Order: sequence, then structure tokens, then C-alpha cells
Amino acid sequence: MSYLRTFAPWIVYALIPSAHWNWAALIALVLSVGLIAQQTRAGRTADALIIEIGSAVFFAVITVVAFTSPDSGLHPYAAALSSGTLALIAGISLAIRKPFTLGVAKQTTPREYWGQPLFVRVNVIITAVWTGCFAVTGLCLLALAHSGSAARTVVQVAGFVVPMVFTLRYVAHIQAKAAQLRAS
Repeated sequence: MSYLRTFAPWIVYALIPSAHWNWAALIALVLSVGLIAQQTRAGRTADALIIEIGSAVFFAVITVVAFTSPDSGLHPYAAALSSGTLALIAGISLAIRKPFTLGVAKQTTPREYWGQPLFVRVNVIITAVWTGCFAVTGLCLLALAHSGSAARTVVQVAGFVVPMVFTLRYVAHIQAKAAQLRAS
């Protein structure tokens, strides 16, 4: 469930009605900063907080824009921008060979597996799926920018649920395959 914690600010931001985007951004910012503080106290380093740090930066900017210019032309595109930002953060984490899912996976995986090529490869694949889902979600939200908020909320939630389900199933598949190899 660490993915839920990691993406809690984004999920909250997606669920609060668009009419209150300024408060949604502020609440998400507070959650992001609180999450970073909590995880830092727990010993996580910045490379394991890629999404959390990116989230705080995004929500800080959106909060300032939303409160200083509530009727900003950016408002209808804020949801698309949020998914696009997540795609960018996740994509950069892949480009610098620090897939953001490594930090999440290390929380539940014994240290002796962290340097193994399969562990890293699995996280590259999982991060690539999250990146793709965020990009597709962003494009869908761009197309829905001027539609009802219910449709946008459904797309935003699906943009988290689909890669989360993939992650759970893929990890279970890899673990089952590894158990079979050990048994033979």
C-alpha cells in the first residue's frame, strides 16, 4: 500500500471538485510536504522520494497560481498538467536510471535483492508502465479539459488504478516465477 501513500496528494487533488482547485492544491501540497517529512524521518533518502519531491514542487506552483489567479486560463488544464507532470517525473527517473518505483519497492524488499539486475529490471518495467499510464491519462484529460468534472475524475482515478493493478499482478508473477526457479 505504499503506492497509495506515495500518490495520496495526487489522489486527493483528483477527488476534490475542480471548482475548489485552489484548496485541492493547498491540501495536496500540505500532504506532499508532510509525506516528505515523515519519510525523511523514517530514513528514506531523496533518491527514494522522487515522486514526493516532484509532487511538492508541482503543488507549490499550482497553489500559488490557483490562489493568486483563481480564474486562470490554466484551471481547465490543471488535471491534464498534473498527469503530465507525473509522466515527466517518472520519465526523468527512468532517464537517469533511478526508476521511482525502486524507492517504493525497497520498503518491502530485503536489502540483498536491491542490487540484483532482475530487481532493477522489474522496477524499470513497472516505472515505464506508470509513465505510460500517466502520459495517456494526461492526454485524455487534455481532451476532457472542458467537460464535466465527473469524467475527469474517473480518468484521473483510472490513471492510478490501472498501473497499481499492473504493479501488483506483475510483482506477484515475478515472485511466483522466482519461486518456481528456486524449487527446480
